[in-house]
Amino acid sequence: MHRFERYLHGRQGWFEEAHGTGPTVAYFSAEFGLHQALPLYAGGLGFLAGDHLKECSDLHVPLVGVGLLYGEGYLSQRLGADGGQDDTPDPLDRESAPIAPVTGPDGEPLEVAVELEGSVCTVRAWRAAVGRVPLYLLDTDHPANPPAFRAVTRRLYAGDCALRLRQEVVLGVGGWRMLQALGLGNAAVHLNEGHPAFALLELLRERVAAGAPFEEAVQAVRARSVFTTHTPVPAGFDVFDDALVLGALRAYPDALGLSSEEFLALGRHPGAPEAGFNMAMLALRLTGGANGVSARHGAVSRALFAPLWPDLEPSEVPVGAITNGVHLPTWLDPDLAALLDRHLSPVCPGWREEHDLEAVWGLVDGVPDRALWEVRLALKARLAARLREGQRRAFAAGAAGPAGLAAGGALLDPGVLTVGFARRFSTYKRADLVFTDPERLRRILTDPERPVQLVFAGKAHPADEEGRRLLRRVHGFARDPAFEGRIAFMEDYGAASAPDLVRGVDVWLNTPVPPLEASGTSGMKAAMNGVVNCSVLDGWWLEGYDGENGWAFGGGETAGDRTAADADAVYALLETEIAPRYYDRGPDGVPHAWVALMKASIRTCAPRFSARRMVKEYVDRYYPDLREGTAAWASPVPGVGPVRAPAGGASPVVP
Repeated sequence: MHRFERYLHGRQGWFEEAHGTGPTVAYFSAEFGLHQALPLYAGGLGFLAGDHLKECSDLHVPLVGVGLLYGEGYLSQRLGADGGQDDTPDPLDRESAPIAPVTGPDGEPLEVAVELEGSVCTVRAWRAAVGRVPLYLLDTDHPANPPAFRAVTRRLYAGDCALRLRQEVVLGVGGWRMLQALGLGNAAVHLNEGHPAFALLELLRERVAAGAPFEEAVQAVRARSVFTTHTPVPAGFDVFDDALVLGALRAYPDALGLSSEEFLALGRHPGAPEAGFNMAMLALRLTGGANGVSARHGAVSRALFAPLWPDLEPSEVPVGAITNGVHLPTWLDPDLAALLDRHLSPVCPGWREEHDLEAVWGLVDGVPDRALWEVRLALKARLAARLREGQRRAFAAGAAGPAGLAAGGALLDPGVLTVGFARRFSTYKRADLVFTDPERLRRILTDPERPVQLVFAGKAHPADEEGRRLLRRVHGFARDPAFEGRIAFMEDYGAASAPDLVRGVDVWLNTPVPPLEASGTSGMKAAMNGVVNCSVLDGWWLEGYDGENGWAFGGGETAGDRTAADADAVYALLETEIAPRYYDRGPDGVPHAWVALMKASIRTCAPRFSARRMVKEYVDRYYPDLREGTAAWASPVPGVGPVRAPAGGASPVVP
């Protein structure tokens, strides 16, 4: 508690030293992954948002988070005997959760009104303290609301398009109004994906209501906002039917001085105007900066959004890139951190505060191989114990037979080379790539001299039938006795179990179809813990792989189905490089060549893919100049010059 109090109230941090003081940035996101006590996340987007808030707290960046309080969370995964996913709610107990109601000067709960479909929805807020950063979570489960409105914040990513639209109106419009009620109306806005983009409409409405002409209001909103996109394909953006949008936001066209068609044009894709109201198009038209989440994703996004800037070459489209990072204090194993303390601190006492500096991590090479290997063995034993205990409980409850015990990991051996795969079960992520040739895989896993075992984890979106079928297929292989219990599926992967998995395997496998991996962060978490990546050359690994810190395959563009070629590449790596190096032990029993790989993984990935490096880039490149309180934006693409307004953004008549 003394350390925590010192953290909260101690000396000034990086932001004050580098930038002084300035207005707050409001970080809007549909999900936040902070801790299992707050089930407000579905996957990587949420944990990226949570790590962003944590790092802003560490660096003293003046930022607040804005999200939704999901009373039933996302889903708690339970698998049937056939691998079928049972989507049970993950309810939040407001009384015991680490949140407090937001109150006004009179001590009563602070409430704002949001117009939805011609009626008033009452929204209150809860506050979670992420260190120094407050996170305001909006809640519509209010006695004054009709049942349909009370259900708006019940579940994350659940329901039909109408419910999803209501959620995004509450998040954007309600979120900005709550900030106004809290006295934060001067905040800049950072949109984490397009879900909260209606906040920009509310800022626009305020400017117009204050007497600003529409074009001037648009420029003012652009000057104080940034949009981060995480999606590499058009189908990944939320697109709503025109009638739904006009029904939900019926007061906005008149308030902005626009006709219905002019208003809808703010969300039109120039190449597909008939498709509906696109939240990414709205965000791009009303923000002054935009970025992808890896260098390659930035290039993919420029091509994707090029129709908005028809007079520019795709390479000149002003969408930049800041590669994602992960919060090292959260994801670095405490035992490994203690080992690093013993060997790094004598040379660099402040290494924890300077963990985004590559020079600091060069000291990892001085850690004794045996000491690092012993930590690795301990982490593997912890993962195996977690899986066995889960299966013991399931068996005691009558929920698992012999095949189920094997599929849950009860037979895993901590001494065997262990490969981890944890992703949302979506077809493009290809969780079943390694099962392309089951017989070849069986020979690899059951090799008596150099055995291998696989641990899978992840959830399928409740509405993704293809993803659910994929999950059943993988689970079926885990139950197959031909694989001798060397395949396990970790059930209900989330904040509680993720640390043990990303730290406890030897190799992290990533197999998406390029270029559909926008970034990826789980491999970063694994790498900083000495886990070696084996990944398609896509997303962050294109920047992280140096030829000596892991393995890569299949990065080039390939016509047609690339499944067989990529599967063969994975098999060959396991047979000829990964397993031989892992089992090549010295006289002391330590695999020194493997430990060298572990050190290279830590040394090269920990600083470059930390949230500290990421947040500093956002502050220096994309956030307004907080020192002066002005809204001066750097060009998102260095060398291009001033930010260009996208097509249709500067006039009420939007093409």
